[in-house]
Amino acid sequence: MKSVLKVNGMEGGYGNVQILNGIDLYVNQGEFVTIIGPNGCGKSTFLKALFGLATLHNGKVLHNDVNVSGWRTDRLVGRGIGYVPQVENVFPSLSVHENLQMGGIKLRNKELASGVTRAFKMFPDLEPRMNDLAASLSGGERQMLAISRALISNPTFLMLDEPTAALSPKYQQEILANIDDLRKEGISVLLVEQNARLSLSRSDRGYIFAGGKVVYTGKAKEILNDPNIGDYFLGLHQ
Repeated sequence: MKSVLKVNGMEGGYGNVQILNGIDLYVNQGEFVTIIGPNGCGKSTFLKALFGLATLHNGKVLHNDVNVSGWRTDRLVGRGIGYVPQVENVFPSLSVHENLQMGGIKLRNKELASGVTRAFKMFPDLEPRMNDLAASLSGGERQMLAISRALISNPTFLMLDEPTAALSPKYQQEILANIDDLRKEGISVLLVEQNARLSLSRSDRGYIFAGGKVVYTGKAKEILNDPNIGDYFLGLHQ
C-alpha cells in the first residue's frame, strides 16, 4: 500500500529546545491514523514540525515519496497537505463566509464557491451562520469552521490537532464522524486526539507517544482491546 506520509528519525522542537526524539511514523493512502499519549509528550509539536511551524532538527519527511523536510507551510499546502490547529484556528473578527474565503484565497471563484458548498453540506449548522462573526460561534461550530476552511484548498492529506477538545459529546461524535467520512473522498487523515477511545474506534492504526518518542504502534482495535494500554492511555475509568 502506498504511503502518503513517511517520517524517519524526526528530531525537532522550538528553536534549540528539542522535544521530538526520533519519531518514525507513516500514513498510507486512505488511512485514518490517531496519535495519543500523555500531555506534553510531543504530539502537537510533531504535527507543527510536519507543517513547518516548529523546528526540524533532524530526520526526513516524505509526502508521496517527495522529501518535504523543512518546507514552508505555503509550499506544503500547495502539495495538498492541510492542517487544523487546536487553538486560534479561525479568524474571530471575520464572518463564517469570510473565513471560508480565506481558506481558498488562491482559488478561482468557481472552485471557491464549490468548496463553500461542500463545507455547508458537510456541516449544515454553519450555513445559517454564514454572515455571523466567527467570534459568535460555539466551540463545536468553530471546529467545524476550522475544518471546513482547511478543506477549501482540497487537500489529499489532512492533519488535525485535538479537534474535539472541550466539546460536548454531541459535537465530538459529529466532528469525528465527518472526519472519518473524508476518506470516502480520498483524503488520508492524521489526528492527535485526547479522546483516544472515540478516535481509535474510527481509526485504522494508532501511535502512542511518550517523552517525544513512539512507544507503541499497532492496529487501532488492538490498542483499544489491550487492557494494559487501555487503563493507562484511554481513560477507561472516566
